[in-house]
Amino acid sequence: MSFNKITIVGYLGRDPELRYTAQGTAVCKMSIATTEKRKNVAGQTEEHTTWFRVTAWGRQAELSNEYLSKGRQAYIEGRLRLEEYTDRDGNVRVSPEVNATDVQFLGQRTDAAEKLEVTTERNSQTRPDEAISEASPAKSHGKTKNRAPQKELVSIEEDDIPF
Repeated sequence: MSFNKITIVGYLGRDPELRYTAQGTAVCKMSIATTEKRKNVAGQTEEHTTWFRVTAWGRQAELSNEYLSKGRQAYIEGRLRLEEYTDRDGNVRVSPEVNATDVQFLGQRTDAAEKLEVTTERNSQTRPDEAISEASPAKSHGKTKNRAPQKELVSIEEDDIPF
C-alpha cells in the first residue's frame, strides 16, 4: 500500500484563477506560501518560504475563487507531485504541486461572507439569488451595510473560576 497526502496552511500569493474544462468542470489554480523560521549556524533567525501551486476542482474550485484572495490564509489537504521545469536561465527547477482534496478558508472573513451568512440565517422572504447578490462585493460599492453584531470579549479573572 502507498499513501500520498500533504497538509498546508499558508497564504495566497495572488488571487485564484478560475477556468472551466471543455466538459464544464471548474478548475481553480492558486499559489500558496508557507514560511518556516529557523536559526542558522551564526544563531540568527532566518525565514525560509516554500511556494506551492495548488489546483482545486469542482464546487471547491468555485468557492475558492469566490472567497479566497491574495493574502488570505487557507488550509489545504491534497496529493503532492513534484514538477520539474527549466527556467529562463536554463536551470532545472522543481515545483511542488498539490491536487487539493480539501480547502478550508482561514483568517478574517470578508464582509461578503458575513452578509451571506446573515442573509441565510435570517431566511426571511429573500430569494436565494437575492441573498447572493446582496453578498456580492461588487454590489456593495465599498459601503458597509448591516453587519452582524460583533461578540464582545470578556476578561475572566482567576477568582471568577468556580473550581
